[in-house]
Amino acid sequence: MDERLTADDLERLVSRVFRPRPGERGLAVLVDLPDGETPDNDDWSRRRALAAEWVEALSAREGCTLDAALFLYRNVRRNNADLPSTVCHHPGGPLPSHADDLPESGAPESLADVLQRFPMVLAPTEFSATAPLKILARTLGFRGATMPGFLSAMIPALRLDFTEVSRRVAVLAALLDDATAADIEFRVDGARLKTLRLDLRHRRAHVSGGLFPEPGQVGNLPSGEAYIVPYEGEVSGDPSGTCGELPVQFEDGLVVYQVEGNRALRCDGEDPAAAREAGILASEPAYGNLAELGLGVLADFGIQPLGEILIDEKLGLHIAFGRSDHFGGQVGPGHFSCPEAVVHIDRVYVDRIQPRVSVPRVDLRMSDGSVLALMRDGRYVVDFAS
Repeated sequence: MDERLTADDLERLVSRVFRPRPGERGLAVLVDLPDGETPDNDDWSRRRALAAEWVEALSAREGCTLDAALFLYRNVRRNNADLPSTVCHHPGGPLPSHADDLPESGAPESLADVLQRFPMVLAPTEFSATAPLKILARTLGFRGATMPGFLSAMIPALRLDFTEVSRRVAVLAALLDDATAADIEFRVDGARLKTLRLDLRHRRAHVSGGLFPEPGQVGNLPSGEAYIVPYEGEVSGDPSGTCGELPVQFEDGLVVYQVEGNRALRCDGEDPAAAREAGILASEPAYGNLAELGLGVLADFGIQPLGEILIDEKLGLHIAFGRSDHFGGQVGPGHFSCPEAVVHIDRVYVDRIQPRVSVPRVDLRMSDGSVLALMRDGRYVVDFAS
Protein backbone atom coordinates (compact mmCIF):
# COMPACT_ATOMS: atom_id res chain seq x y z
CA MET A 1 0.00 0.00 0.00
CA ASP A 2 1.20 3.50 -0.83
CA GLU A 3 2.78 5.08 2.26
CA ARG A 4 2.53 8.69 1.15
CA LEU A 5 -0.32 11.13 1.49
CA THR A 6 -1.16 13.32 -1.48
CA ALA A 7 -2.71 16.76 -1.08
CA ASP A 8 -6.08 15.19 -1.88
CA ASP A 9 -5.49 12.51 0.79
CA LEU A 10 -4.57 15.17 3.33
CA GLU A 11 -7.59 17.32 2.56
CA ARG A 12 -9.91 14.32 2.86
CA LEU A 13 -8.22 13.25 6.11
CA VAL A 14 -8.59 16.69 7.71
CA SER A 15 -12.20 16.89 6.53
CA ARG A 16 -13.01 13.48 7.99
CA VAL A 17 -11.19 13.99 11.29
CA PHE A 18 -12.17 17.61 12.09
CA ARG A 19 -15.30 18.18 9.95
CA PRO A 20 -14.48 21.85 9.32
CA ARG A 21 -17.37 24.27 9.66
CA PRO A 22 -18.14 26.95 7.06
CA GLY A 23 -15.31 29.45 7.00
CA GLU A 24 -12.87 27.24 8.90
CA ARG A 25 -9.72 26.92 6.79
CA GLY A 26 -6.76 27.30 9.15
CA LEU A 27 -4.65 24.21 9.85
CA ALA A 28 -1.57 24.63 12.08
CA VAL A 29 1.06 21.87 11.94
CA LEU A 30 3.30 21.85 15.03
CA VAL A 31 6.76 20.24 14.97
CA ASP A 32 9.45 20.08 17.67
CA LEU A 33 13.17 20.43 17.00
CA PRO A 34 16.19 18.70 18.58
CA ASP A 35 18.74 20.60 20.63
CA GLY A 36 21.98 20.04 22.49
CA GLU A 37 20.31 18.08 25.28
CA THR A 38 18.05 16.00 23.02
CA PRO A 39 19.89 15.03 19.83
CA ASP A 40 18.23 14.24 16.54
CA ASN A 41 17.46 10.76 15.19
CA ASP A 42 16.53 9.45 11.76
CA ASP A 43 12.81 8.96 12.48
CA TRP A 44 12.52 12.42 13.97
CA SER A 45 14.25 14.00 11.00
CA ARG A 46 12.00 12.16 8.56
CA ARG A 47 8.91 13.16 10.56
CA ARG A 48 9.80 16.85 10.35
CA ALA A 49 10.38 16.52 6.62
CA LEU A 50 7.04 14.74 6.26
CA ALA A 51 5.23 17.53 8.12
CA ALA A 52 6.85 20.16 5.88
CA GLU A 53 5.90 18.10 2.83
CA TRP A 54 2.25 18.02 3.96
CA VAL A 55 2.10 21.79 4.39
CA GLU A 56 3.81 22.41 1.05
CA ALA A 57 1.46 19.99 -0.74
CA LEU A 58 -1.64 21.66 0.69
CA SER A 59 -0.30 25.14 -0.04
CA ALA A 60 0.48 24.21 -3.65
CA ARG A 61 -2.84 22.50 -4.38
CA GLU A 62 -5.07 24.68 -6.53
CA GLY A 63 -8.48 25.17 -4.96
CA CYS A 64 -7.43 23.72 -1.60
CA THR A 65 -9.95 24.43 1.14
CA LEU A 66 -7.23 24.60 3.81
CA ASP A 67 -4.75 27.32 4.77
CA ALA A 68 -1.92 25.26 6.27
CA ALA A 69 1.05 26.67 8.15
CA LEU A 70 4.03 24.99 9.80
CA PHE A 71 5.18 26.08 13.27
CA LEU A 72 8.41 24.97 14.96
CA TYR A 73 9.45 24.89 18.61
CA ARG A 74 12.25 23.63 20.82
CA ASN A 75 11.49 20.11 22.06
CA VAL A 76 10.30 19.76 25.66
CA ARG A 77 12.43 16.61 26.31
CA ARG A 78 9.62 14.53 27.84
CA ASN A 79 6.31 13.17 26.60
CA ASN A 80 3.39 15.36 27.69
CA ALA A 81 5.49 18.06 29.35
CA ASP A 82 4.13 21.59 28.97
CA LEU A 83 4.85 23.28 25.65
CA PRO A 84 6.93 26.46 25.30
CA SER A 85 5.02 29.72 25.28
CA THR A 86 6.25 30.67 21.80
CA VAL A 87 6.61 28.98 18.43
CA CYS A 88 8.15 30.10 15.12
CA HIS A 89 6.31 30.11 11.81
CA HIS A 90 8.30 28.39 9.06
CA PRO A 91 7.77 30.26 5.78
CA GLY A 92 9.00 27.42 3.58
CA GLY A 93 12.29 26.18 2.22
CA PRO A 94 14.87 24.12 4.13
CA LEU A 95 13.92 23.27 7.68
CA PRO A 96 16.26 24.21 10.51
CA SER A 97 17.86 21.07 11.91
CA HIS A 98 18.46 22.42 15.41
CA ALA A 99 16.42 24.46 17.86
CA ASP A 100 19.25 26.99 18.17
CA ASP A 101 18.50 27.98 14.56
CA LEU A 102 14.87 28.90 15.32
CA PRO A 103 15.36 32.70 15.45
CA GLU A 104 16.56 32.58 11.85
CA SER A 105 13.45 30.64 10.79
CA GLY A 106 10.95 33.27 11.84
CA ALA A 107 9.97 35.66 14.59
CA PRO A 108 8.60 33.95 17.72
CA GLU A 109 4.81 34.03 18.05
CA SER A 110 2.68 33.32 21.08
CA LEU A 111 1.56 29.68 21.05
CA ALA A 112 -1.79 30.73 22.51
CA ASP A 113 -2.28 33.28 19.70
CA VAL A 114 -1.51 30.64 17.07
CA LEU A 115 -3.95 28.17 18.61
CA GLN A 116 -6.66 30.83 18.69
CA ARG A 117 -6.11 31.72 15.02
CA PHE A 118 -6.06 28.14 13.74
CA PRO A 119 -9.16 26.07 14.52
CA MET A 120 -7.45 22.79 13.53
CA VAL A 121 -4.06 21.47 14.66
CA LEU A 122 -1.86 18.53 13.72
CA ALA A 123 1.16 17.77 15.91
CA PRO A 124 3.51 15.13 14.41
CA THR A 125 6.16 15.59 17.11
CA GLU A 126 8.96 13.59 18.69
CA PHE A 127 7.63 14.14 22.21
CA SER A 128 3.91 13.83 22.77
CA ALA A 129 2.03 17.13 22.98
CA THR A 130 -1.28 15.45 23.83
CA ALA A 131 -1.55 16.49 27.48
CA PRO A 132 -0.69 20.19 27.10
CA LEU A 133 -2.82 20.58 23.96
CA LYS A 134 -5.78 18.95 25.69
CA ILE A 135 -5.44 21.46 28.52
CA LEU A 136 -5.07 24.43 26.15
CA ALA A 137 -7.99 23.35 23.96
CA ARG A 138 -10.37 23.63 26.92
CA THR A 139 -9.97 27.42 26.93
CA LEU A 140 -8.80 28.24 23.38
CA GLY A 141 -11.41 26.16 21.57
CA PHE A 142 -9.32 24.59 18.77
CA ARG A 143 -9.42 20.87 18.01
CA GLY A 144 -6.28 18.87 17.49
CA ALA A 145 -4.83 15.55 16.44
CA THR A 146 -1.53 14.68 18.09
CA MET A 147 0.82 12.32 16.26
CA PRO A 148 3.86 11.73 18.52
CA GLY A 149 6.38 9.38 16.98
CA PHE A 150 4.46 9.24 13.69
CA LEU A 151 6.07 7.16 10.94
CA SER A 152 5.12 6.82 7.30
CA ALA A 153 4.51 3.12 8.07
CA MET A 154 1.47 4.26 10.08
CA ILE A 155 -0.26 5.82 7.08
CA PRO A 156 -2.38 2.67 6.43
CA ALA A 157 -3.91 3.23 9.89
CA LEU A 158 -5.03 6.69 8.71
CA ARG A 159 -7.11 5.02 6.01
CA LEU A 160 -9.21 2.89 8.38
CA ASP A 161 -12.97 3.27 8.69
CA PHE A 162 -12.89 5.58 11.71
CA THR A 163 -16.69 5.48 11.94
CA GLU A 164 -16.46 1.78 12.82
CA VAL A 165 -13.40 2.35 15.01
CA SER A 166 -15.30 5.03 16.91
CA ARG A 167 -18.33 2.77 17.31
CA ARG A 168 -16.24 0.04 18.91
CA VAL A 169 -14.44 2.33 21.31
CA ALA A 170 -17.80 3.86 22.27
CA VAL A 171 -18.98 0.36 23.29
CA LEU A 172 -15.89 -0.04 25.49
CA ALA A 173 -16.27 3.45 26.98
CA ALA A 174 -19.87 2.71 27.97
CA LEU A 175 -18.71 -0.42 29.79
CA LEU A 176 -15.95 1.50 31.60
CA ASP A 177 -18.46 4.15 32.64
CA ASP A 178 -20.64 1.52 34.31
CA ALA A 179 -17.75 -0.36 35.90
CA THR A 180 -16.56 0.17 39.45
CA ALA A 181 -13.32 -1.79 39.01
CA ALA A 182 -11.20 -3.69 36.53
CA ASP A 183 -9.51 -6.92 37.63
CA ILE A 184 -6.50 -7.83 35.50
CA GLU A 185 -4.57 -11.08 35.63
CA PHE A 186 -1.03 -11.17 34.27
CA ARG A 187 1.07 -14.23 33.52
CA VAL A 188 4.83 -13.72 33.76
CA ASP A 189 7.18 -16.01 31.82
CA GLY A 190 4.27 -18.36 31.14
CA ALA A 191 3.78 -19.36 34.78
CA ARG A 192 3.80 -16.81 37.59
CA LEU A 193 0.44 -15.06 38.05
CA LYS A 194 0.08 -11.45 39.15
CA THR A 195 -3.18 -9.61 39.73
CA LEU A 196 -4.06 -5.93 39.74
CA ARG A 197 -7.33 -4.23 40.62
CA LEU A 198 -7.97 -0.77 39.18
CA ASP A 199 -10.57 1.33 41.01
CA LEU A 200 -12.79 2.96 38.36
CA ARG A 201 -15.22 4.77 40.64
CA HIS A 202 -15.78 8.55 40.41
CA ARG A 203 -14.56 8.64 36.81
CA ARG A 204 -15.89 8.91 33.27
CA ALA A 205 -14.35 7.17 30.28
CA HIS A 206 -13.13 8.93 27.16
CA VAL A 207 -13.42 7.98 23.51
CA SER A 208 -10.59 8.49 21.04
CA GLY A 209 -11.76 7.08 17.75
CA GLY A 210 -9.94 9.38 15.33
CA LEU A 211 -12.80 11.88 14.97
CA PHE A 212 -12.51 15.31 16.63
CA PRO A 213 -15.30 17.48 15.22
CA GLU A 214 -16.04 19.64 18.27
CA PRO A 215 -14.06 22.64 19.53
CA GLY A 216 -11.95 21.67 22.53
CA GLN A 217 -11.38 18.08 21.41
CA VAL A 218 -7.81 16.76 21.17
CA GLY A 219 -6.68 13.17 20.70
CA ASN A 220 -4.21 10.93 18.94
CA LEU A 221 -4.16 10.18 15.23
CA PRO A 222 -4.12 7.37 14.23
CA SER A 223 -6.51 6.51 17.01
CA GLY A 224 -8.79 3.82 18.33
CA GLU A 225 -9.10 3.50 22.10
CA ALA A 226 -11.36 4.03 25.08
CA TYR A 227 -9.59 5.12 28.24
CA ILE A 228 -10.26 6.08 31.83
CA VAL A 229 -8.23 7.42 34.75
CA PRO A 230 -8.33 5.11 37.77
CA TYR A 231 -9.67 6.80 40.90
CA GLU A 232 -6.77 8.53 42.64
CA GLY A 233 -8.29 8.85 46.13
CA GLU A 234 -8.99 12.58 46.14
CA VAL A 235 -12.39 12.27 47.89
CA SER A 236 -11.97 12.79 51.63
CA GLY A 237 -12.48 9.57 53.55
CA ASP A 238 -12.67 7.45 50.40
CA PRO A 239 -9.24 6.02 49.51
CA SER A 240 -8.51 4.51 46.13
CA GLY A 241 -8.96 0.76 45.94
CA THR A 242 -6.37 0.32 43.20
CA CYS A 243 -3.89 -2.28 44.45
CA GLY A 244 -1.91 -5.34 43.47
CA GLU A 245 1.06 -6.11 41.28
CA LEU A 246 1.82 -4.71 37.86
CA PRO A 247 4.56 -6.43 35.82
CA VAL A 248 6.33 -4.50 33.06
CA GLN A 249 9.00 -5.87 30.74
CA PHE A 250 11.92 -3.64 29.86
CA GLU A 251 14.62 -4.50 27.36
CA ASP A 252 17.04 -5.19 30.20
CA GLY A 253 14.71 -7.06 32.53
CA LEU A 254 11.32 -7.36 34.12
CA VAL A 255 9.96 -5.18 36.93
CA VAL A 256 6.98 -5.95 39.15
CA TYR A 257 5.53 -2.79 40.70
CA GLN A 258 3.83 -3.09 44.08
CA VAL A 259 0.72 -0.89 43.91
CA GLU A 260 -1.28 0.53 46.81
CA GLY A 261 -3.77 3.40 46.75
CA ASN A 262 -3.30 3.83 42.98
CA ARG A 263 0.45 4.41 43.35
CA ALA A 264 3.37 2.16 42.51
CA LEU A 265 5.27 2.53 45.78
CA ARG A 266 8.13 0.10 45.22
CA CYS A 267 9.21 -2.55 42.77
CA ASP A 268 10.92 -5.89 42.56
CA GLY A 269 12.72 -7.55 39.70
CA GLU A 270 15.90 -7.89 37.74
CA ASP A 271 18.76 -5.41 37.67
CA PRO A 272 19.37 -2.95 36.19
CA ALA A 273 15.72 -2.21 35.32
CA ALA A 274 14.36 -2.70 38.85
CA ALA A 275 17.06 -0.58 40.45
CA ARG A 276 16.51 2.20 37.92
CA GLU A 277 12.73 2.20 38.37
CA ALA A 278 13.00 2.07 42.16
CA GLY A 279 15.19 5.15 42.03
CA ILE A 280 12.66 7.03 39.91
CA LEU A 281 9.78 6.10 42.24
CA ALA A 282 11.78 7.38 45.21
CA SER A 283 12.72 10.69 43.59
CA GLU A 284 9.47 11.33 41.68
CA PRO A 285 6.46 9.83 43.53
CA ALA A 286 4.06 11.19 40.89
CA TYR A 287 5.77 8.95 38.33
CA GLY A 288 4.16 5.98 40.12
CA ASN A 289 0.62 7.29 39.76
CA LEU A 290 -1.53 4.91 37.69
CA ALA A 291 -2.84 7.47 35.24
CA GLU A 292 -4.80 5.49 32.65
CA LEU A 293 -6.45 2.22 31.78
CA GLY A 294 -6.58 2.16 27.98
CA LEU A 295 -8.38 -0.27 25.68
CA GLY A 296 -7.26 -0.11 22.05
CA VAL A 297 -9.07 -1.83 19.18
CA LEU A 298 -6.82 -1.51 16.13
CA ALA A 299 -5.42 -5.05 16.36
CA ASP A 300 -8.88 -6.22 15.27
CA PHE A 301 -8.38 -4.17 12.07
CA GLY A 302 -5.09 -5.88 11.23
CA ILE A 303 -2.76 -3.13 12.43
CA GLN A 304 0.58 -4.43 13.74
CA PRO A 305 2.91 -2.95 16.40
CA LEU A 306 5.71 -0.73 15.11
CA GLY A 307 7.62 0.06 18.28
CA GLU A 308 6.02 3.52 18.54
CA ILE A 309 3.55 4.18 21.33
CA LEU A 310 1.27 6.26 19.07
CA ILE A 311 0.14 3.13 17.22
CA ASP A 312 1.10 0.39 19.69
CA GLU A 313 -1.17 1.59 22.50
CA LYS A 314 -4.17 1.53 20.13
CA LEU A 315 -3.79 -2.23 19.62
CA GLY A 316 -5.10 -3.44 22.98
CA LEU A 317 -4.70 -3.15 26.75
CA HIS A 318 -2.35 -0.51 28.12
CA ILE A 319 -1.76 1.05 31.52
CA ALA A 320 -0.05 4.41 32.00
CA PHE A 321 2.06 5.95 34.74
CA GLY A 322 2.35 9.62 35.67
CA ARG A 323 0.35 12.65 34.59
CA SER A 324 -3.44 12.30 34.48
CA ASP A 325 -4.91 15.81 34.60
CA HIS A 326 -5.34 15.96 30.81
CA PHE A 327 -7.68 12.96 31.10
CA GLY A 328 -9.67 14.35 34.02
CA GLY A 329 -7.43 13.05 36.82
CA GLN A 330 -5.69 14.81 39.67
CA VAL A 331 -1.96 14.53 38.89
CA GLY A 332 -0.45 17.34 36.83
CA PRO A 333 2.89 19.07 36.26
CA GLY A 334 2.84 20.62 39.75
CA HIS A 335 3.13 17.17 41.31
CA PHE A 336 6.55 16.60 39.72
CA SER A 337 9.82 18.10 40.87
CA CYS A 338 10.38 20.12 37.68
CA PRO A 339 8.90 20.48 34.18
CA GLU A 340 11.50 18.12 32.72
CA ALA A 341 10.33 15.33 35.06
CA VAL A 342 6.68 15.39 33.90
CA VAL A 343 5.72 12.15 32.17
CA HIS A 344 2.77 10.11 31.00
CA ILE A 345 4.18 6.70 30.06
CA ASP A 346 2.05 3.93 28.53
CA ARG A 347 2.90 0.27 29.07
CA VAL A 348 1.32 -1.80 26.30
CA TYR A 349 0.35 -5.44 26.85
CA VAL A 350 0.72 -6.91 23.37
CA ASP A 351 2.75 -10.10 22.79
CA ARG A 352 5.30 -8.56 20.43
CA ILE A 353 5.90 -5.65 22.79
CA GLN A 354 6.06 -7.48 26.13
CA PRO A 355 6.52 -11.17 25.23
CA ARG A 356 7.32 -12.16 28.83
CA VAL A 357 4.01 -10.76 30.12
CA SER A 358 0.63 -12.02 28.89
CA VAL A 359 -2.89 -11.08 29.97
CA PRO A 360 -5.07 -14.18 30.33
CA ARG A 361 -7.99 -12.35 31.92
CA VAL A 362 -9.56 -8.91 32.29
CA ASP A 363 -12.92 -8.63 34.07
CA LEU A 364 -15.02 -5.56 34.82
CA ARG A 365 -16.97 -5.33 38.05
CA MET A 366 -20.18 -3.54 37.14
CA SER A 367 -22.30 -1.15 39.18
CA ASP A 368 -25.03 -3.78 39.69
CA GLY A 369 -22.54 -6.18 41.27
CA SER A 370 -22.14 -8.42 38.24
CA VAL A 371 -18.80 -9.39 36.68
CA LEU A 372 -18.34 -8.88 32.93
CA ALA A 373 -15.68 -10.79 31.01
CA LEU A 374 -13.86 -8.15 28.95
CA MET A 375 -10.72 -9.92 27.63
CA ARG A 376 -9.39 -13.45 27.49
CA ASP A 377 -5.83 -14.20 26.40
CA GLY A 378 -5.36 -10.64 25.21
CA ARG A 379 -8.47 -10.56 22.98
CA TYR A 380 -11.83 -8.91 23.58
CA VAL A 381 -14.74 -11.24 24.32
CA VAL A 382 -17.42 -8.55 24.52
CA ASP A 383 -20.01 -8.39 21.73
CA PHE A 384 -19.27 -5.37 19.53
CA ALA A 385 -22.10 -6.26 17.16
CA SER A 386 -24.99 -5.45 19.50
